[in-house]
Amino acid sequence: MTAILETQELNTHYGASHILRGVSLRVARGETVALMGRNGMGKTTLIRTIMGLVRPSGGIVRIDGRDFTRAATFRIAQAGIAYVPEGRGIFGSLTVGENLAIADRPTPTGSEMMWTMDKVLDLFPRLKQRIGNRGSQLSGGEQQMLAIGRALLTNPRVLILDEATEGLAPLIRGEIWATLRRVKEAGVATLVVDKSVAEVAAIADRVVVLVKGEVGFEGTPAQLRADPATMQRHLGV
Repeated sequence: MTAILETQELNTHYGASHILRGVSLRVARGETVALMGRNGMGKTTLIRTIMGLVRPSGGIVRIDGRDFTRAATFRIAQAGIAYVPEGRGIFGSLTVGENLAIADRPTPTGSEMMWTMDKVLDLFPRLKQRIGNRGSQLSGGEQQMLAIGRALLTNPRVLILDEATEGLAPLIRGEIWATLRRVKEAGVATLVVDKSVAEVAAIADRVVVLVKGEVGFEGTPAQLRADPATMQRHLGV
């Protein structure tokens, strides 16, 4: 499959600390890739480097084969990469409707998928019920739904979620995974960071495990489950 998003031999430093060490990763059209690893292994740094929030010290970031390594974050977003950060990043003083409206825009010509306000609210009925509430009045699960809905309204080609279900109650985690399955069925490629091996394995086409800033494993969920040593050593399960 043709890669929409890929990194090649990506290196990133924070001062003298070498965080990413030659990371190569690809996300193809309609594919769901799980990015896993213990805390401090470089997952968030990789995503922030892809999004232009951190400058790499070496390597390449490509979108549709074009070099975006030094591109501004808004250029990366315009190219179809949407980012739901850890902590969600919603505007607490704005209502649910206002949070969504700031991301609502016409679908680019030739886009394969159209996400509208109505479609997002159908995907998240709870947001429709809370449309007039401020972001600060929502539960953690509702805030995550809002963050995902806002990202979808940009009509992305790749949706990146950092710690998709971190800190959420089991019932809400189930709702988020069900939502990601529907997003996958709609043809949107996703790169998902999460620690829930069973849930990730149920939705992902491929799994990439980072170990001290390097790719320690890459394969299908079935291959990961068949390698208990890797799961125990690098994921703690």
